[in-house]
Parts: sequence; structure tokens; C-alpha cells
Amino acid sequence: MKRTPILVVGIHAGGPQMLPPTLRDRIEAAQVLIGGKRHLAYFPTFTGETVLIAADVGAAVERARQGWEAGERVAVLASGDPLWYGVGATLRKALPPEALEIHPAPASFQLAFAALAEPWHDAALLSAHGRPLSEILHHVFAAPKAAILTDRMQTPAVVARALLVAGLNADAACAVCENLGAGDRRVLRMTLAEVARREDFAPLNVFIVWNPRPRLSRPPGLPDEAFITLGGQITKREIRLLSLAELALGADEVLWDIGAGSGAVAIEAAAGQPTARVYAVERRPEFCACIRQNLSRLDTPNVQVVEGNAPEVCRDLPDPDAVFIGGSGGRLTELVGVAQERLHPGGRLVINVVTLDHLETLRRMAPTAQVTLAQIGRGKAIQSSLRLEALNPVFMFTWRKPA
Repeated sequence: MKRTPILVVGIHAGGPQMLPPTLRDRIEAAQVLIGGKRHLAYFPTFTGETVLIAADVGAAVERARQGWEAGERVAVLASGDPLWYGVGATLRKALPPEALEIHPAPASFQLAFAALAEPWHDAALLSAHGRPLSEILHHVFAAPKAAILTDRMQTPAVVARALLVAGLNADAACAVCENLGAGDRRVLRMTLAEVARREDFAPLNVFIVWNPRPRLSRPPGLPDEAFITLGGQITKREIRLLSLAELALGADEVLWDIGAGSGAVAIEAAAGQPTARVYAVERRPEFCACIRQNLSRLDTPNVQVVEGNAPEVCRDLPDPDAVFIGGSGGRLTELVGVAQERLHPGGRLVINVVTLDHLETLRRMAPTAQVTLAQIGRGKAIQSSLRLEALNPVFMFTWRKPA
């Protein structure tokens, strides 16, 4: 049986009249038409079966797959480019490429930057549709400009207020581009503080934020003296560098630093990957105060301080790609168990311990892990001579979850 590829058509706010006549005719001739409520309303005379894409997009995708396998003519309507945060990406997960014929419209990002006459090759392109703002805010800080798709809950005002709380300048230039491609298009230029105060934006919009001081990746290796701490409880610079290498934190990944102390490991990891999300978990309030001071001084907004006892306070954190345990508070076995369970496949667990009994506990839990003994001696001048001053030896325990 000859199968006809599913016709996936992007439509922007200008409506179907912007489509070539041949494409409109093919949509009208389909046996099954799938789309959102607004998209289906564009074709009131359609006589075939219509399927509404609702919150459960899976049902619509399954109907499209069934239609393709049965040889039916299926058309799917989407906004802008269906492969950019759209149904096209969901269809592609369920179907092979030969099952799809995709015709994109100009993406809303393209239309927004065109309306502003603004180059956008260096922009971060983000979506706040149905996802926590914590997943996108750090990308705004790491880029010279960002374009954010908003929705009825995560409006430009909501996003702007979150950016203000996170530390972006209230005078940062912004634009809200509404109803792009339609006759009632509106482009509003204002400051971040002004956006935060308004609630009258059209639901279909792109929120643009300019960041004059994007946070670039900063290599690790700050001296210990750069961090405020109590009682000298800090992962020393040399051990910190070795630990960061084993953690191997990548862009957009999640790190838990449990028993964060001064926050040195969390801060250096976050500075090296400005788009990563790092959680500094610490049970002692006075140490949490030190971490917050260090965050303010060292400009790392992608670190979130989580105050309380681990692993309980880790319950609502996103699953990590890397976990560092620098302080266990006597709950080492429990912490390791939770880390092993929650880590993504291929994730890394790095633990620094100084006693043989702790090392033996770890080896029983993960006998295949790598163990390294780090013995560091720092040069110290004595008159005209030099001697080595030893730091406490540290066992570095590294376990990788099978991919």
C-alpha cells in the first residue's frame, strides 16, 4: 500500500491566506485535519474528520500515525515552524522522516526580529510554554539578547519579574512583539521594569530581552581566599579542580553540590557553564549565608541555594547529571543511594572523603568506582629556601552511572 506523507503546515498569525493556493487546496482535500482550535477555525468548510490538538497531544499524534499507516491523506496545522517547539518535533519522535512533509511558515522569532530590524544570529531562542522559568532564566543571563515565547501563564510580565528577582538590571531594554504577521501587529519597546508592571499584552507574543553584560564562561581555579567561609571549610583549590574535572559538567546540565559549605565547587562549576543549573545543598544556616555572599560577589546567578537536610531537600530538585558530595553529615550511605537512583544515565557521582572507613563504605556500595588519592603539597618560602606544606590527603571517589 502506498502511504502518503503527513502534510505538516506552519501558519503564522496572518492566517491561511498567506499560504500558496496549492497548499491550501491540499489541506482542504485531506481526509483527516489535525490542529489547535485556532488553526482548525481557519478551515470552516473542511468536510473530513477533524482532530483537536489538546493538552494530550499524544492522542492527536497517534491518530496521525494511524492515518499514515492506513494510507489516508492527513494534514496537521501548526504555528510558525512546526519543528521549533512545535508539533512537528513530537510527530518526528513517533514517525520516520519519510512519513512527514513539512512546510514551515516564518517562525515567530524571525518575525519578531524582523519587526525590530534586529540581527538575531547571536540570540538565545527560548520557550516558556509549560516549563519552569528556572529552565530558561540562566540562558537569558548568558546571551547578549534572548527571545522568549510566552503563554497565558508565563506572560512577559511574569518572566520580567522573575528576571528582576534573579538580578537582571531593571533598565535592560526589552520589546514585546504581539500578533506577528497579523494586521493588528504591535511592537512595544520598554524597559524590563516597565514590562514587569504591565498585564495587557496580547496572548500571542514574543518577549525580547537585551542583556548588555552577558555572563561568559569563566575558567575554574579561583584562589581559596576568593571565597568567604567559616572554619576553613572549603574544598581546596587543587582538589576543587580535580573534582570539577571528574564532574565534567556540560551545558544545560544539572549539578547537585551536597554539603556545599562555602559553595566553592558549585560556584566554579556554574561559572564554567553559565547555562547549567547548579544546586548548592547545605543544612547549616550560617554556611548558607556564606554561600549567598559568595554568589553575590562572584556573579553566578545559575546557582540556587537549597537550605536543609539532604537527601530530603533534594526530593523536588530536577534529576542531576552530576552530584558532588563534600559533606555527608553522617548520612553517606543514604546520600549515595539517592544519588545513584536519581542520576541520569551516564551521570557522574564524585565524593571526597578523608577517612578509610568512609572510603570502605563507598567501595562496598560501588565496587567498580574509580578511587584516587590526592596528596597536595604547596610551596612555602623559608627565608631564601622553599619547603612543601602538605594539605590533608583526600580520597576522590568517582562513580559513573551506566548509560
